[in-house]
Amino acid sequence: MRVGICAKMKRLINAIFATLLFALLAVGCATRNQYVTVEGYMLGTTFRIVAKTELSQSEIYAEAMAVDTLAKSSMSIFNPNSLISKINAGQCDTLDIHLIRNIAVAARMYRLSEGYYDITVKPLTDAYGFAKKQKIEHPNVDSLLQFVGFEKFSVVGSRIVKSDNRLQLDLNSLAKGYTVDLLADRLEGLGCCDYIVEVGGEIRTSGLSPRGGVWRVGVDTPFEGNQSPGQYQQAVIELSDKALATSGNYRRYYTDNEGNKIVHTINPRSGKGVVSTLLSATVVAPRCVEADAMATMFMAMGTQRAVELATALKDEGVEVYFIIAEGESYRIFSTLTNQQ
Repeated sequence: MRVGICAKMKRLINAIFATLLFALLAVGCATRNQYVTVEGYMLGTTFRIVAKTELSQSEIYAEAMAVDTLAKSSMSIFNPNSLISKINAGQCDTLDIHLIRNIAVAARMYRLSEGYYDITVKPLTDAYGFAKKQKIEHPNVDSLLQFVGFEKFSVVGSRIVKSDNRLQLDLNSLAKGYTVDLLADRLEGLGCCDYIVEVGGEIRTSGLSPRGGVWRVGVDTPFEGNQSPGQYQQAVIELSDKALATSGNYRRYYTDNEGNKIVHTINPRSGKGVVSTLLSATVVAPRCVEADAMATMFMAMGTQRAVELATALKDEGVEVYFIIAEGESYRIFSTLTNQQ
């Protein structure tokens, strides 16, 4: 009888132990696989990551800083020791994989836009004071245009060949989106399936948000003087497994001595700031480097050309949300399937 009681007690204790062990394991897994939010600064702007992961905040932050270091050492025109700065100064002609990839994307945008998108506009952006340079009051545009033109350089293997050594590249219109992709790819390599990565307003998403649904991203209302991203929103776009980027001229501009507003989007054909009713171009694409480049491309093209090209690109998985000035109000052109 005693043996029977002992056996029963032993089975009961084992059952309780197994239940407790399962509960502890479940709690441990839940703790390690929660949504983590990491914020900070990279590329001279803010970044934010929300990811469902087993990694700690410090581990994700370290990944972001590693990507930041890589991007600045390769693509930053503000870092005098970066590879692109050395290439622009004629000190080097060997490209790394990141510059090669960015130039390939830029080449496609150049062709799609028939020359309105051009990464050789650096002499012009410098002259107008948009690359942290002292602006020239009356730049000689004609003299600068002789160093502008995508056709004036080529890539041979991993070398850049310039027709004139004074030609310079400016990847600011897509490098931030490319950096978002680098960071997102790192997260995926570490097992993250549900995340949003945002760097200075450029975004890439995957899977589900903490609410269990798709990610929701706001588009700012483009009124002059709106320097508060996220405070005034024109629309909300739903995203999953896609990237988004927005370009607009209502924040980055200055007024010259004659009272003219000089915007940061430069027409590489005329060498002057773009004059257009297109106030803001938001692009949704598979990767952020494409969305980033296309947003600038559409702004440079002007309203009519941008609308025509965006309509044609709908079949390629590219969607847009354009805010267009119309008198004292706005009108919207959108090819999006998920917006509110």
